Amino acid sequence: MSHAYIYDHIRTPRGKGRPDGALYEVTPIQLATQTLQALRDRNRLDTALVDDVILGCVAPVGEQGANVARVAALNADYAQQVPGVQLNRFCASGLEAVNLAAAQIAAGHSQAVVAGGVESMSRIAMGADGGAWSSDPQVAWKTYFTPQGIGADLIATLDGYSRRDVDAYAVQSQQRAAAAWAGGAFEKSVVPVRDVIGEVLLSRDEHMRPGTTLESLGELRAAFVEMGEQGGFDAVAQQRYPQIESVRHVHTGGNSSGIVDGAAAVLLGDAAFGRATGLKPRARVRAFTSIGSEPAIMLTGPASCTEKLLKRCGMNLRDIDLFEINEAFASVVLRYMRALDLSPEIVNVNGGAIAMGHPLGATGAMLLGTVLDELERRNKTTALITLCAAAGMATATIIERI
Repeated sequence: MSHAYIYDHIRTPRGKGRPDGALYEVTPIQLATQTLQALRDRNRLDTALVDDVILGCVAPVGEQGANVARVAALNADYAQQVPGVQLNRFCASGLEAVNLAAAQIAAGHSQAVVAGGVESMSRIAMGADGGAWSSDPQVAWKTYFTPQGIGADLIATLDGYSRRDVDAYAVQSQQRAAAAWAGGAFEKSVVPVRDVIGEVLLSRDEHMRPGTTLESLGELRAAFVEMGEQGGFDAVAQQRYPQIESVRHVHTGGNSSGIVDGAAAVLLGDAAFGRATGLKPRARVRAFTSIGSEPAIMLTGPASCTEKLLKRCGMNLRDIDLFEINEAFASVVLRYMRALDLSPEIVNVNGGAIAMGHPLGATGAMLLGTVLDELERRNKTTALITLCAAAGMATATIIERI
């Protein structure tokens, strides 16, 4: 088996996922195209050496449909022989793309792969791709379908997290993200998005609210009350978890991941690729796995996925220097840290999706890049990246610096 090395990674800034967001005029294919071009240009990459392009995309319809990876590679002027594939493991798609690329390389079937993801949430609405899980009554009944916000509030109810608990975590995310930007933590890897004449549209994450306080968050209304009470989803949650008397709704737009636009790309290859190109590997993908978990609550898989992965590698939590878990909702991260008894000082040290946003198909690749940069800054060795995903799934990956 070959080692799968990470040679470089980049991402776009995240733009607000609505019509007044800075990236609204940029199509998803252009987001992906500019990202692939930037990765190629700064590495002086001969794209004929690339065996595949793998991109996560969670709503692959309309402008994001028809295999956005292959079309973006063509649009970015990659060599014609470079194929592409789009995949969807919901919120873990960007990380799953990296994992599949690493698997191809480790198995000796590819020498180099570009992996990542794209999501334009301002132009393609979340859930636009439909699906039987939510729309087929028989399937929804059998799987106790509830929207993710209900699952997040259910976690808070079962674990006893108060509104103040989740808001306090959200304030920390905003503070850490603001400090990371101010300290230059993202400058190395964030490339600006440009318009058709080359003018910069966005060079920094747009969703951040660095002035956020407990008091300002406390003024926000809980986001999922109507959905839960009038939509009947609280009753579904109670059917699945009869030990609760009611669902405590504590999540708001301020302590949940932001809806944003963005793209990311990671360049992976084997040792021979590095020798052929003169590029030096920055890290290797040590191991990865995915897991299924209870689908009604949906968001609790990362802890079990982490334990599964560590056991498979013969590692323990003390072997990991830094953890990145997607901030889908504040309660998701609070449960993860409690379940694994992790210090907040090594989890999401540069903030996360609550502050900067969660472009669904791209986030996993973004998290991997963020934590790799942080390992280098701190002169640390090993990191674990994990994301919960819809329908009760999670994906996790361990990387080691070279």
